[in-house]
Amino acid sequence: MTGLCSERVAVVTGAGRGLGRAHALALAAEGAKVVVNDLGVGLDGSGAAAAGPARQVVDEIRAAGGEAVAHGGDIATTAGAASLISTALGTYGRLDALVNNAGFLRDRMLVNLDEDDWDDVLRVHLKGHFLLLKHAAAHWRAEAKAGHTPAARVINTSSGAGLLGSVGQGNYSAAKAGIVGLTLVAAAELARHGVQVNAIAPAARTRMTERTFAETMAAPGEDAFDAMAPENVSPLVVWLASTASDGVSGRVFEAEGGRITVMEGWRPGPTADKGARWTPAEAGEAARKLLAAAEPPQPVYGAR
Repeated sequence: MTGLCSERVAVVTGAGRGLGRAHALALAAEGAKVVVNDLGVGLDGSGAAAAGPARQVVDEIRAAGGEAVAHGGDIATTAGAASLISTALGTYGRLDALVNNAGFLRDRMLVNLDEDDWDDVLRVHLKGHFLLLKHAAAHWRAEAKAGHTPAARVINTSSGAGLLGSVGQGNYSAAKAGIVGLTLVAAAELARHGVQVNAIAPAARTRMTERTFAETMAAPGEDAFDAMAPENVSPLVVWLASTASDGVSGRVFEAEGGRITVMEGWRPGPTADKGARWTPAEAGEAARKLLAAAEPPQPVYGAR
């Protein structure tokens, strides 16, 4: 390894399994001191909290000669988010990178989606991102005001479901789309404090995807490249968390297998301007002409 993140301190949420675990191990392998956060709950967020998975990852990092500490708090609460940032600062004396990764699924078609399932998915994914951003940003702003402008990095986790939609995942898609909007705002607001904020939209085999997209996520035969291995996504996360990514902020990257794509969001397309108020019939005729000249939308995941 190259030591790309040598002496940097990184917080990774949902790091007991899947993508978060892969990110934590990859950051540690590049020299970062890692705070490994995980509640240890079930795929749907249920079950008694247990820090077992986080401690296991910490043990792996330490066995490989790295430095890490476990944290089992709920990052979707003010107390849990504040505690996680305090753990990094209290243990290592600094914070350089925040990787927001934690989340879970409660998939239902919209007509069967309970209000609690909507609220809980939005709470963990979107509110969890917000609370950690808020507490980390407060620390970095204080550092900048004290004359110690950081080279801080935030890597948020969106999804193809947030960019394109996903049938049966209205709550998850809305949360992941919200994370993109939050990323753009945070990148603009925090730039003057030395903070870069980006998002990834990963495709990988995790507990959250191997059931929903079982065929796509299946492991390949022996000796074949495992395109869905979560470890394929982590090199981009490590680079974004390092000082080598200087000048990169407010971007969304799709990462899958050996492919990295810069995602380009909403941009003005074909436009018509009458210079006066349209009638409904005129507006409809204009809209039809504009749609005919526009790029067709990408298909929604899972659409039949």
